[in-house]
Amino acid sequence: MFRNSIYFTLKPLLPDRFRTLLRKWHSQRMIGQPHAAWPINEAAGRTPLGWCGWPGGKQFAVILTHDVEGPAGLQKTMALAAVEESKGFRSSFNFVPEGKYQVTPEIRSELASRGFEVGVHDLHHDGKLYASREAFRRNAQRINHHIREWKATGFRSAYMLHRIDWLHDLEIEYDASTFDADPIEPQPDAASTIFPFWVPRPKSSSPAPIGSRPGSTGVAAGGFVELPYTLPQDSTMFLFLGHKDISVWKRKVAWIAERGGMVLLNLHPDYVSHGGDSRGIRKDFPVHFYQEFLQHLHDTYSGSYWHALPREVNQHIRSSYPEGGPRRPRHACMLSYSFFEQDNRVQRYARALAARGDSVDVLSLGSPSIKETSPAPRVGDMAQSADPSVYFAPGIRVFHVQNRTRNERRVSDYALRMLTFFTRSFHHINAIRKLRQFDVIHVHNVPDFLIFAAWLAKKKGSRLILDLHDLLPEFYAAKFHSEPGSLLHRLTLFCERISCQFADHVIVSNQLWRDKVAARTGLGDKCTTMVNHVDTQAYRAIAANRPPHSPDRPSIAAFPGGFYHHQGLHIAIQALDIVRRHHPSAQLHLMGDGPEREPLQAQILQLGLSDHAKIHRPVPITEVPAFLATADIGIVPKLADGFGNEAYSTKIMEFMAAGLPVIASRTRIDEFYFGKGEVHFFDSGKPESLAKAWLEVLENADLRSRLIQKGSNYVAENGWERHTMHYFELFDGLTQAQ
Repeated sequence: MFRNSIYFTLKPLLPDRFRTLLRKWHSQRMIGQPHAAWPINEAAGRTPLGWCGWPGGKQFAVILTHDVEGPAGLQKTMALAAVEESKGFRSSFNFVPEGKYQVTPEIRSELASRGFEVGVHDLHHDGKLYASREAFRRNAQRINHHIREWKATGFRSAYMLHRIDWLHDLEIEYDASTFDADPIEPQPDAASTIFPFWVPRPKSSSPAPIGSRPGSTGVAAGGFVELPYTLPQDSTMFLFLGHKDISVWKRKVAWIAERGGMVLLNLHPDYVSHGGDSRGIRKDFPVHFYQEFLQHLHDTYSGSYWHALPREVNQHIRSSYPEGGPRRPRHACMLSYSFFEQDNRVQRYARALAARGDSVDVLSLGSPSIKETSPAPRVGDMAQSADPSVYFAPGIRVFHVQNRTRNERRVSDYALRMLTFFTRSFHHINAIRKLRQFDVIHVHNVPDFLIFAAWLAKKKGSRLILDLHDLLPEFYAAKFHSEPGSLLHRLTLFCERISCQFADHVIVSNQLWRDKVAARTGLGDKCTTMVNHVDTQAYRAIAANRPPHSPDRPSIAAFPGGFYHHQGLHIAIQALDIVRRHHPSAQLHLMGDGPEREPLQAQILQLGLSDHAKIHRPVPITEVPAFLATADIGIVPKLADGFGNEAYSTKIMEFMAAGLPVIASRTRIDEFYFGKGEVHFFDSGKPESLAKAWLEVLENADLRSRLIQKGSNYVAENGWERHTMHYFELFDGLTQAQ
């Protein structure tokens, strides 16, 4: 970071007192940031997928480490070791090999003979280790020399600066330069886990350095173990924030123990006062704070934890995971100008990532009309505590960037609201990114240009996916009745092209559109088709328990979705007027919202269908299955115009998963995917044709059974469960070099 570069350049020239005051100001400022989760970040407590546990079935682990920064710390090393020995503990001391002091072989040998570990701490401890890639490569040769000489296996950078991808140049078995949550550090992006994880060597990285240690398990074996510290550092606690006790440590230990993680403390001998006459928080803190902490561990959790040196944790991970170890939890962002609570496509991506241990921040729209599954924080109002109520689901945080009422009538209305969302999203992404870098930002259109809200994050290393739910040129042509060649059409084509070029990968929601986008942009090699597959688990119980069709109760045809002209809902209402004359019990239930809501209500009144047609307010998608449980038929009456003719309808698969026969208008896209009898087609835009198909399904039990069975078979082959791995392969392929 440029700011850090300036600070570490000027640091030798700044008076010690001024630097301390500057760090105190910075620390207190960062703790007060609205996105900071300190000292506890709930997302960090999630157990990694396939976690092997701790040796002996222990509940959690305790690891003690020390960074010796200067001569004062070196002088206090043995005294601090004696404090730990008196309480039955051992730790790792990390020494600076070419700093302001020299650690002798005798000191290293004595610590080793007493059961302590010695690690390498940076090279010069000047904050410049990662100044450039070439400089790091040169420094790595010197660091590797000291690693071999000291027979060390572990490393930690000064000031917790880190470039994990560069550390493969070092001959190490583990690194400890990261943390679960610490917004105070000069580089505050967190690993967001209280568990060790494996950092595989990228396939593209160079071979082991010439002269590397024979048998080294770092570069040669293809990776290293990362051990993030999980308790606030002593300097943060007592020097910069001015705490007068260890209550924060105690609270964090209890939280980690409950989740079975790793209590890893980094304490500096330099700042410990052993004389009982502490000079205050400016310079040091009394040793009895540390003694109290060790005693608290012994008295409160005796028998519950595995006390280990960092090298022993490294060995445990390597022996438990022959092919590597638990993966680093990835951090994703879902950016969507939609209502997340109602957007099943965005939710499925987010839930799939969270289920495997990744964390997802969702930036979306909010609406007073939507009942939220759980409260979501407002922008700039992220809780600093471990309050789980800010989470939509475990591992998923939802931020409503702005509220929206679907009452836009003009292009300018849409443009203004989208630009506002774009601006707020840009600010929000970068506020979160400072505390933890996004591995992947998955941007969902509409609009396409939303991808550029992540331009700074991409510059800093995030990978970008652009997900084209709809094709803007076709979508806006249908919405605003623009003609090919019009200014709006040309602008949307241009926007589509540059947005796809800026993305690292493009997902298109059906094969027809994928081919069209590839032809228009020339980017077929980075375009993937990913249909909006249904998560069948939510519908399984409804399909299994659905009662047989009975003429003695109302027959309900259902449609959940957006109320737009291209959906053809006015055609369905006209068809209902015909159907109810033959089946007075026939009903049509529409659930959703959109600009056509009032015209549809007026049409229902005009045709005298108030007893037969009902319009329901939208609900979160988790409640859509319950809505379909009351239905007998699923209906998709969209118009076969330029947009609707090629827009894949997720509702069809939802109906099939819920055990409903499906009636759909004959469109190019639906015949492409459902042309083998899975749905009952009618001629698009013709109420009489829809009414005829509707009556056929109502009156023909064999047709209903055949549609239900074929629909069930289709869902079994194309449900989200069968395609989740395709998304993971794409996601991980983008991040494997990070």
